[in-house]
Amino acid sequence: MTRAISLYDVSKTYARGGPRVVDRLSLDVPPGEFLVLLGPPGCGKSTLLRMIAGLEEISEGSLLLDGEYANDLLPAERRMAMVLQDVLLYPNTTGRGTTGFPQRVETLREDPGARVSAVRTAGIEDLLDRFPSQLSGGGRRRVATGRTAARRPTAFLMDEPLSGLDPELRTHLRAEITGLTRELGVTTVYVTDDPSEAMSLGDRVAVLRGGVLQQADPPRTVYGLPRNVFVAACVGTPRVNLLRGMVRAPVGGAMTISLGRQCLFLPEPLSRDHELLRVQQGREIVVGLRPDAVRVAGPSAARPGEMPLTGLVEHVEYRGHECLAHVTTGSRPVVVPGLESPRPAVRPERRRRDGTVLGRFKERAGGRRGDPVAVLEAPPAPPPFAAADRRPPGDLVVRTAPDLVLRPGMQVPLLVDPARLFVFDQRGERICPAPAWLPDLEA
Repeated sequence: MTRAISLYDVSKTYARGGPRVVDRLSLDVPPGEFLVLLGPPGCGKSTLLRMIAGLEEISEGSLLLDGEYANDLLPAERRMAMVLQDVLLYPNTTGRGTTGFPQRVETLREDPGARVSAVRTAGIEDLLDRFPSQLSGGGRRRVATGRTAARRPTAFLMDEPLSGLDPELRTHLRAEITGLTRELGVTTVYVTDDPSEAMSLGDRVAVLRGGVLQQADPPRTVYGLPRNVFVAACVGTPRVNLLRGMVRAPVGGAMTISLGRQCLFLPEPLSRDHELLRVQQGREIVVGLRPDAVRVAGPSAARPGEMPLTGLVEHVEYRGHECLAHVTTGSRPVVVPGLESPRPAVRPERRRRDGTVLGRFKERAGGRRGDPVAVLEAPPAPPPFAAADRRPPGDLVVRTAPDLVLRPGMQVPLLVDPARLFVFDQRGERICPAPAWLPDLEA
């Protein structure tokens, strides 16, 4: 039996009056869905997962499991299986005993059928007679996954289970996790800060920033229609190019987006999305271009509507199946604060010292009697975007074919696909392509 998970205005604070690690988050996870929580370290992903599991109390809001209020349920009553980043196995027990242990605890006897099914599903037949000290990191994670599958849980909760593994093993285990969850049909909530992992695993990707849900959509939608600058920068490898710009729409002239030394001339006739940019006339905006939305112009003619630029090659990354060219166009790059922000600082609360003998005794013993031992510092609220502090090796990353030979110092013609152009306003919200809530101009 798999469960639906619903969160309504859920918040989490660790100190009275302190910052919200999770802030008024609402999210529905239908039965059998594979949901990935994506975001930088410290954004509240693991805290949210632990609240679903019952390991953290919910400060505000409601958790519903199959439509029933579950805030007060004990972790054991929720019957969820959790796979943590640091895998803990019983050191004196083989893989065979590890996978059968949950049944012995719950029913005082082992269910061979459940264990054999879990072993077959997780593909760990060759690991059953080994102890944890005889297993690699990937083998320990596979045994731990088999142990959770043997419990026949109502939901899988996975907190970065593949971190620290080499890329080839991570790719292999991604396929195993996907096959396992699809075969069992169990609702899965998966936490990661790797955008490639999120895009390849999830039915939906929920992006978090500072405990606030930014967007929750299928991977194609999150990648192709990011709701704001943060989501656009959070999803995609390599990251999206973000440049400062300004819309110029003179009467009787072509509409352009100024990028500093160069301009993008929007193709005529203007599309509905580009027509809506007129309201941004004279305002500073952010232009987003994926590395595959720009190409180096070859001997063939430009495609209809493509917008020309000129760039100077600064650096070339050869990756075998592709090349990434770092190009300078004279534009002003943008960085997104908070994309790699650490957790809020935790510091001991300062107390007024008492110099007496009794005071020193109280100071030593008082921290164990329910006194607050730490308070969370609230980080300053960052702006939606800011200018880059340091000049990167080029302001534009362009994905090219591996057979195209580029060298630093070369001046190359570039072509931009207008259909894959993102435009964000001063608050960082996407205005092109136009959000679905905007009315149609022809209506």
